[in-house]
Amino acid sequence: MARRALGAAGLAVLQAVQAAHDRDDLMVACSGGADSLALALAARVLAERAGCRVRAVVVDHGLQPGSAAHSAQVAERLGTLGLPAQVVAVSVQPTGEGPEAAAREARYRALDDALAPGERCYLGHTLDDQAETVLLGLARGSGLRSLAGMPVARDSFVRPLLGLRRAITRQSCLEQNLTWWDDPHNAESRFSRVRVRGAVLPVLESELGPGVAEALARTADLARDDADALDALALNALAASREESGRLSVTGVSGLPAALRHRVLRLWLRAHGAGELTRAHVLAVAALVTDWHGQKWVEVPGLRVRRSEGELRAVQHPAD
Repeated sequence: MARRALGAAGLAVLQAVQAAHDRDDLMVACSGGADSLALALAARVLAERAGCRVRAVVVDHGLQPGSAAHSAQVAERLGTLGLPAQVVAVSVQPTGEGPEAAAREARYRALDDALAPGERCYLGHTLDDQAETVLLGLARGSGLRSLAGMPVARDSFVRPLLGLRRAITRQSCLEQNLTWWDDPHNAESRFSRVRVRGAVLPVLESELGPGVAEALARTADLARDDADALDALALNALAASREESGRLSVTGVSGLPAALRHRVLRLWLRAHGAGELTRAHVLAVAALVTDWHGQKWVEVPGLRVRRSEGELRAVQHPAD
């Protein structure tokens, strides 16, 4: 396939990838959609200039008829763009958090397993995806960490395009005469993210004026800075509050601000094997510290927590 010069949108994508890149080799996760195709093209150009290796992985979730054939076609298309590509099939197991979360968990696990030493996995999430994530977190009341959205880099995963709108990635594909694939699931209103994308964000933009998506993305950046700082303080406070037995000193956490105290308790509970914790669970345990009037224990998923002799003590929940 003859290679065309990058246009303005393609250059914007390339510059975003360059800004996020270090010396690692690249593995691009590509579904065949406009975002990941634009990312894959920019990654190939970057690899040629930087002298690193690049390849692509196409995850077949097996959730739609013909998904295996589609994944094979995407891999073949990437090959014509100069990116060696492999298809990885996954089995999506239902979870209590819904099909979107289950598919995401299976995808990230497969991508992580596919990484070779010295590689980082590049993902095609855009500013629009970030704005949608913040709105979903706000609607669920999931707290500051949820509002923090997706980081540009965490562990082996990199999201170089979080500062670019989805329109830029589509224009980049058009400049290169690349036809992308629109996932049919992106048109199904049973998915909350689809409703946010197709209805909620457009209404906000219409009623509040342009720039809502950018403002939500800025909110994620601000919230992430605050959440990271609070989490670091909580880790330090937990280390200072623990006794050698691994129990938690009531005195060590009682004087902390609520935001820190609740984080310390959540960390401590998870370290002892607690399952999925809600805010109600954490507040119930916090009451053993700040509002104790002789209650015997609090039960959270997987654990029973007691207060005794100035300590919180967690034991595995007895079998029913």
